[in-house]
Amino acid sequence: MGDIFKIRELRYIPRWSVFFIDISVIFFSVLISYLFLKSLKVKLNFIEYQNEKIFSVIIVNILFILLFKTYAGIIRHSTFFDFCKILWSSGCALITLLGLNFISGLALGKPVFLYPVLFLFFLISIFLMFFFRMITKQIFSIFIPKDVSSKERVAVVGIGGASVSLANAIIHNPDHPYQLAGFISARSDSKKAMLLGHKIYNKKQFLKSDNLREQFDAVLIKDMMTKREMEEWTALALDNGLKVLKAPVASIIKEDDVVRGIRPLKIEDLLNRPAIKIEGEEVRSFHVNKTILVTGGAGSIGSEIVRQVSQLNSSLIVVVDQAESPLYELQLELLERFPNQKFKFVLADISNYSRIEKLFDDHQFSIVYHAAAYKHVPLIEDNPHEAIFVNIGGTKNLALLSKRYNVNRFVMVSTDKAVNPTNVMGASKRAAELFVQSLQNSPENTTKFITTRFGNVLGSNGSVIPHFKKQIEKGGPVTITHPDIIRYFMTIPEACELVLQAGTMGEGGEIYVFDMGKPVKILDLAERMIKLSGYTPGVDIKIDFIGLRPGEKLYEELLTDNSTTIPTHHEKIMISRDPLMEFEDIDTLCQQIILSAMNKDSLQIVKILKIIVPEFISNNSEFEVLDKISEREIYE
Repeated sequence: MGDIFKIRELRYIPRWSVFFIDISVIFFSVLISYLFLKSLKVKLNFIEYQNEKIFSVIIVNILFILLFKTYAGIIRHSTFFDFCKILWSSGCALITLLGLNFISGLALGKPVFLYPVLFLFFLISIFLMFFFRMITKQIFSIFIPKDVSSKERVAVVGIGGASVSLANAIIHNPDHPYQLAGFISARSDSKKAMLLGHKIYNKKQFLKSDNLREQFDAVLIKDMMTKREMEEWTALALDNGLKVLKAPVASIIKEDDVVRGIRPLKIEDLLNRPAIKIEGEEVRSFHVNKTILVTGGAGSIGSEIVRQVSQLNSSLIVVVDQAESPLYELQLELLERFPNQKFKFVLADISNYSRIEKLFDDHQFSIVYHAAAYKHVPLIEDNPHEAIFVNIGGTKNLALLSKRYNVNRFVMVSTDKAVNPTNVMGASKRAAELFVQSLQNSPENTTKFITTRFGNVLGSNGSVIPHFKKQIEKGGPVTITHPDIIRYFMTIPEACELVLQAGTMGEGGEIYVFDMGKPVKILDLAERMIKLSGYTPGVDIKIDFIGLRPGEKLYEELLTDNSTTIPTHHEKIMISRDPLMEFEDIDTLCQQIILSAMNKDSLQIVKILKIIVPEFISNNSEFEVLDKISEREIYE
């Protein structure tokens, strides 16, 4: 019994043991070969040098064992790959011995070895070395039983090469928490077929099966699937109460890494779209050896802009943010990831003109990426003066300084909430857009002022997806403002690629908008996230509708009613031609609204904001009274 417990505690056979066992196998194979031929009364050459001949065979084989490292694999996890290594090692040894035998035959008149002996030895040694590995693997499987009860039984989607590679990776890596339970295929001609010893279910069979949960825990999809295929298989799995797992491509990484890379499907995987095609060389040429300023550099968009610019060989990247801890964390990350890139991290508020002016005076910026902004709609609705100081005042400071110091390009990050705004945040961003555009044709201007406008980004600070995740982790409820609310989504890297591309292709004064694809209903998003977490919406996790927040609207737009779009050479990037304002007019109004913000006069702030942005109609807000006053004045 004690020996059995010792075997249970042994996790693998040491390499040196495997090495010496393989040498013993070679020695034994030589003896078996000679004994077999001796029993057939075959006369051997140079019988007086028998020991030397055996020694030479062993030495040649040891050399190739060391070269191919046949002993290096973990025996209990031996696969066809290990057999191939043995085959290569023994094959090369055989070819070497055949070559030496041929040379000795020419030199001595007859070969040292009989050719049948060499071939017989080759076959016996291969068989015994692989037989040893299979027996060891079987012993481990008997005395160290797998805890299949804790493993997730997965059905691999598809029966193609990639699916088989994925299934093999699961089979050959039993230490990971997954167990292959079968295959699912959209094909109907494989109902009775077996693959790797497991049944293949077609989609209809799978749906008709009454005991799915007894047979499977999860469906495993591949990273290379199209979005449509991914959505179809995800819906199939979730509707049948199964988890959805996603695996990387098995053909490009090691089997163990494939299984380690299996993870639960995220909602971001279903929302991702094919990335926009970016001319990398064109973008790079605009940034090489240039000094770059990124405001809001510690935020979700700003930090990704910094990461992407860090790969373009700029001479210096100045990162500005007023949030101390996020800026410090970004500093640690960037210095580690990009040791050859020169950075300067500045803790500053863009609404402080003299502080920002010093930066422009110290560094001759070639490009300014302006991503700093207050963006949370309800907070800004309650604190409109802060939006004026940062979104309008800060933008004004940066734009004027860019013009004064002859910055080549000023690229502003805007939002779809600036289109027909229903809240102070969106209106303040639209006012900032108007100010930036007005500078393009102002006297003595050499800077190209460019604006990019897009919708929500996946995973940004304060966005709906991380918020829903936290609510689901707490057991609910998931709160949605309205059952019909919809939003557009894009990934952070995609959004930032657009910003960089716009900076290179813009001639100045444009507002670039992106084809955001189909809008997503937030209720559908919440239900899908709950199902992906393994719960049932409305049963395990409640969904509460709490009403629209101040300033919020049901849908977002990328274009104003009065704008027209002009296509660019990128099929998913368009130019929006929005109404413009003269610099003198917008500058005067901005000065007035900043003065009102300093006096903390919220009604006066919003009143001026509605003059700057006449399409700004408040929604679900205390400032709706201003719209009613305007309507009454019109009718009177």
